[in-house]
Amino acid sequence: MVDITHKKNTLRTAVSQAIVEVSSAETINAIKALKVPKGDVFAMSKAAGLLGVKKTADLLPDCHPLPIEFTDISYEIEGLQIKIEVTVKTNYKTGVEVEAMHGASIVALNMYDMLKPIDKAVEISRIKLLRKTGGKSDIDNS
Repeated sequence: MVDITHKKNTLRTAVSQAIVEVSSAETINAIKALKVPKGDVFAMSKAAGLLGVKKTADLLPDCHPLPIEFTDISYEIEGLQIKIEVTVKTNYKTGVEVEAMHGASIVALNMYDMLKPIDKAVEISRIKLLRKTGGKSDIDNS
């Protein structure tokens, strides 16, 4: 891992996005009506995403373990797309971009797993960093 012992703690934030696309309005309706056989897709996927954010350093060798002080996971449905947005904050020496993107990917994978019994054409189309603040540079890709 990169040596960060010389760095000072600062507020670091990152917002990431993943997009899950389903093949029919029936799938969206089943999600909204809580009729997916495996359960509440949004609640279960949020729980999975929170675990994903927290476990990032356990899975990525160069990722520093760090205190996650805030995580928010939100959803927006646009037609057949579910836009997932994950916000992560910490007051630490290194950023949380990877944690936010890992969380978004886990949310998307959990959605895929829950929806595959009712929709064989679910796709995860995009995982990206939207914005980050803190550290050497601020980035806004939104």
